[in-house]
Amino acid sequence: MKTFNYVARLTVFLAFCVIVLGAYVRLSDAGLGCPDWPTCYGELIVPETTEQIDDSFRHQESQELERKLEPEKAWKEMMHRYLAGTLGILILILAGMALKNRRDPDQPVLVPLFLVGLVIFQGLLGMWTVTLLLKPVVVTAHLLGGMITLAFLTWLVMASQPKQDSSFFTKASSGLKAFSVIAFLILFIQIFLGGWTSSNYAALICPDFPTCQNHWWPAMNLKEGFVMWRGLGVDYEFGVLKADARTAIHMMHRVGAIVTFISLLSLVLISLQNVNSSIRKVAMLVGFFLILQVMLGIANVKLGLPLHIAVSHNGVAALLLVSMTIFIYKIFSTARN
Repeated sequence: MKTFNYVARLTVFLAFCVIVLGAYVRLSDAGLGCPDWPTCYGELIVPETTEQIDDSFRHQESQELERKLEPEKAWKEMMHRYLAGTLGILILILAGMALKNRRDPDQPVLVPLFLVGLVIFQGLLGMWTVTLLLKPVVVTAHLLGGMITLAFLTWLVMASQPKQDSSFFTKASSGLKAFSVIAFLILFIQIFLGGWTSSNYAALICPDFPTCQNHWWPAMNLKEGFVMWRGLGVDYEFGVLKADARTAIHMMHRVGAIVTFISLLSLVLISLQNVNSSIRKVAMLVGFFLILQVMLGIANVKLGLPLHIAVSHNGVAALLLVSMTIFIYKIFSTARN
């Protein structure tokens, strides 16, 4: 179990790195740096010049060849694939260890097996992200899949660690448990809204804050902004929606941010009154990441979406999800007889 826990911790760290690197690839417009999958212009290693592309690939009459080779963008995309592949291998190792130790009553088995299926589906989403030309619903689903993977891996770390200290276990009220689950779901919806905003290139449609286009409630097209599935064969790079649809997406992300902030802050303030010091510490961690995330979101608007702040915004969202997962695990943990 101790070895399993160490591997699980390493896998959590790697999953976080994959999410951050994925955000960097997306926000630096390198999502189609390699127009094919899983290779890059038919190669496992990025070709540095067009002349290095294999002839059999070069002579294909396909949309891939219409996209000019940009080695810098291609390397960003391939590094993300290499790292994601390594993450998949580690998850397979965790599943193998879980099956080997399945007779141990403390060994989690179902979660590692579920993660194997999830990472396979993530690989398919990664492929469809490229082959469907950055289709927003696929890009957003790929982000959510990464976040779900990170949350389950965090849960796995908590479930597999030694619990010798009785202070680990808590007695939380049913009301606090229900509120924490609701707050978690609100956070997840907000992460979806963030992904939808990014994949539709709507982050900069409102260049001012707290107003948007100098209005508190600008002209919007909510119906058009939240059409989940559009036609095939459309290149979605840099977005295809009109301004009013992008404005609707951006404003819903802002509204979601307000709801998320109020919900999580309320949860933090209530939890700080808990007698258990472990709960209070995790609650303060949630509060720290929450405030930092709001500051980064405002900075993105005021500074025009600088790459390092935009990537940090994604990374802190992942850390906020991790801290909330730990919080929920702790308040639902009960002492064993």
